[in-house]
Amino acid sequence: MAEKDPIRSMTAKLAAHESWARTPNRSARTAKARAALMAKFEREVDPDGTLPVAERARRAEHARKAYYTRLALKSAKSRRDAARLTVAADAADAELREVRA
Repeated sequence: MAEKDPIRSMTAKLAAHESWARTPNRSARTAKARAALMAKFEREVDPDGTLPVAERARRAEHARKAYYTRLALKSAKSRRDAARLTVAADAADAELREVRA
């Protein structure tokens, strides 16, 4: 993984915060992106475009929920694994302190 440049990262954060601070309607600003993502899910569930509009929308909504649930599951697993590694590292540090004492 490439090392992050803290100055570049902070500059990007600053620009993002300033941009959002000047945005009067957050929902309108992100509407195109949300529509594009929903269109992606619609293509995923109905690649040939043969389903009725309501059915395609219903399935696309389930595909969207599955996508975000999958992300949440990966995040939970990652946090669980990180916690286990932290406990193991703390135990190893304690053992080293005992050996050195």
